Amino acid sequence: MELSPLQIARYGYQPKLPEILKNDIANIKAVEGEITSSVSDQEKIKELFPNTYGMREVTFAPGVNHAEDKRLTVGVILSGGQAPGGHNVITGLFDALKKTRKDNILLGFKNGPAGLLNDDCIELTADYVDQYRNTGGFDIIGSGRTKLETEEQFEVAQKVAEKHDLDAVVIIGGDDSNTNAAVLAEYFKAHGSKVQVIGCPKTIDGDLKNDVIEISFGFDTATKTYSELIGNIERDANSAKKYWHFIRVMGRSASHIALECALETQPNICFISEEVEEKGMSLSDIADQVVESVVKRSERGDNFGTVIIPEGLIEFVPEVKMLIRELNDVMALNEKEFNALTIWEDKFSFMEKKLTKESFKVFSILPLDIEKQLLMDRDPHGNVQVSRIDTEKLIISIVEAKLKKLKEEGKYKGKFSALNHFFGYEGRCAFPSNFDADYCYSLGYNAFMLISYGYTGYLSTITNLSKPASEWNAGGMPITKMMNLEQRHGTQKPVIRKALVDLNGKPFRYFEKRRAEWAEKTCYKYPGAIQYYGPSSVADITTRTLALEKGEEE
Repeated sequence: MELSPLQIARYGYQPKLPEILKNDIANIKAVEGEITSSVSDQEKIKELFPNTYGMREVTFAPGVNHAEDKRLTVGVILSGGQAPGGHNVITGLFDALKKTRKDNILLGFKNGPAGLLNDDCIELTADYVDQYRNTGGFDIIGSGRTKLETEEQFEVAQKVAEKHDLDAVVIIGGDDSNTNAAVLAEYFKAHGSKVQVIGCPKTIDGDLKNDVIEISFGFDTATKTYSELIGNIERDANSAKKYWHFIRVMGRSASHIALECALETQPNICFISEEVEEKGMSLSDIADQVVESVVKRSERGDNFGTVIIPEGLIEFVPEVKMLIRELNDVMALNEKEFNALTIWEDKFSFMEKKLTKESFKVFSILPLDIEKQLLMDRDPHGNVQVSRIDTEKLIISIVEAKLKKLKEEGKYKGKFSALNHFFGYEGRCAFPSNFDADYCYSLGYNAFMLISYGYTGYLSTITNLSKPASEWNAGGMPITKMMNLEQRHGTQKPVIRKALVDLNGKPFRYFEKRRAEWAEKTCYKYPGAIQYYGPSSVADITTRTLALEKGEEE
C-alpha cells in the first residue's frame, strides 16, 4: 500500500509520556485518595453498583510497585464514534504490556462491543500495531455502538472473556461506552469473575470531563481541524465580501466544540446552546441576534459574515426542547403504531393527537423538512437524531424573513446571501495533533498500570494537561463518580452525566467579553492547519479552552 509522506513521518514520532510513567514499572506505586460518590442520585447509583461504588481515586507516584507480577492477557475495544488518537491508546497499552513482559498478550475485539459478544478478535502483534502509530481513525480493529445492557449480553461477555483467559478489558469510548464499562465491571465483580474493566475517555464533543478528566481525547485535534476550515471560510468571506456563512459544528449535548472554534477564529456570531437555554431564547430571539449583526455590518459596508452553530442548538431552545422531549416519549411508547403510517398527513395528524397543544404549535410552524427530520429514525437511545436536523438552514430561513420585513420598512438596505456548512466527520479521523498523540499514548500506558494493580470500574486519567507532557500526572477515577440517572427509552437509567459549557467558566467569560465587537467588526483569526513539527509553542499547544480553564491565558 502506498503511504503519504506525512503518514511515513508520523510512524517515527515517539509520543511523550508523563515523567512518572517513564519510570521502570517496578518503581511506580499506587496512592489512593478520598472515597468517591456519584454526581447525583447517590443512593440509587450505590444500589445499582454495590460492588464498584464508593471506590477511591488513584494517583501513581514514585515508589515500590506491590502489584502481582504475572502474565497478562488483555482485551481492547474501540466503542462509539471515531476520535483522533484512538490508535495511540492501543499502542500505549501494547507498549506497556510488552515492556513489562514479552509474553503479555493484547487481543483486539473487532467492531466495538459486538466483537466481545461475537468472540471476534485478533491478537495484536508489534508488526500489526506499528502500522497504526500516530494515525487517525479507528480502523485498527474497527468500532461499533452496541450497548451492553442485558443479562444475556453480560453472560456471553463473561463466557468469551473466560474462554480467552482475559485478565482485563479496556473500553475506549465516550460517556455511553464508559457507562457500558461501569456496568460490565459491576457484573464481572458480582459474578466472581477476575476480569477487570478499564475505560479511556474519548469524545470529540468534549462533554466527558470533570475535575479529574480535564479533556476527552480527540477534542484537541477535531477543534483544530474545524477551526482551520472556519478560518479558511472567514478568509474567503473577507475576500469575496458577499456571503454570510452559517457553519454548524458537531456537539449535540454541549457546545464545547463551538466555543473552542469561536475562541480560535473569532466569528461574527457563535451561539452557545447552554446560554440559549438559560436565557430562555426562542428561535425568533436567536434569529434576531444574527439580524442585528447583519444590519450593523451592512451599515459599515460589510455584507458578509460568519455564524457558528452547535449541532444540538435546537434542542436547547426551551420551546423546541419541550417538543423534542415529548416526541421522544411519544415515539418510545407508540413506535409500532407510528411506523405503520406511510402518508405524511397521517403522521402529522398522529402527532397532533399525541402532543400537547403548546408543543404541537411549535411543531406545526416549523418548515416541512424540519418536521420530517424530527420524526426520522431514532438514535440507539431512542432519541431524536439532532445531528440530522439542518439547524443552520432553519435559522437562515428565519433571518431572511426578518430582513425582508426590515427592508420593506426601510430599516435595512444591505444585501444578504447565505451559505450553509456542516463540519462533523471531517474532524473525527484526522491525524492526531501532538497533544492528542501524547495524551492518548499516555492514557493507554496508564490503563496498563491500573490493570497491573487490580483496579476495575475505573477510567484511566491523565491530568495537569495544560503543562508540558513531562509534568502530567497519571492515575484513575471510579466511573461511578460521574454517573447519574437519566431518562432513556422512557425509563430511568444510570449513565455518565455529560459536562456542559460552564457559563461562569473562564472560556465562556472570555468569549462573552469580546463577542459584541466581533459581531460588528471583522476580527477574524486564522489558525491554519495543525502543525506536527516546529517550535513547541506551535506544534504542542493545546486548546484555548483548556489554557483558559487552567489560567495559562487571560
